[in-house]
Amino acid sequence: MILGTGIDTIEVARVAAKLGKDNGFKELVFAPEEISYCEKQAHADQHFAARFAAKEAFFKALGTGWKNGTAFNEVVVTHNGEGQPQIHLAGETAVTLGAYRIGRIHVSLSHQPSIATAIVILEQ
Repeated sequence: MILGTGIDTIEVARVAAKLGKDNGFKELVFAPEEISYCEKQAHADQHFAARFAAKEAFFKALGTGWKNGTAFNEVVVTHNGEGQPQIHLAGETAVTLGAYRIGRIHVSLSHQPSIATAIVILEQ
């Protein structure tokens, strides 16, 4: 059964500007494995932006938006062995959202030089 769907689009330059400041934005929003992955890519800003969009889409799919007891860097976008993006929940966020009984999280990412987008579908 589908619990919710969410979609988000963001300008890559907006994320790049935040990443360019030394204010801890990167660590606040992204997990260490996401940072490592994105920084190895030729167009790192596009990959960071797509992951940011996925996190926003995830919270929209949840139906509550961001909620207390959750953290953006604990909604982690990785890839499976075939390169397909996936989201897993970590830390306090996984505990806080346990009551939602999320069975499967579907995610699709897309990015161009100026725009990144993501869609998330949550199943119970």
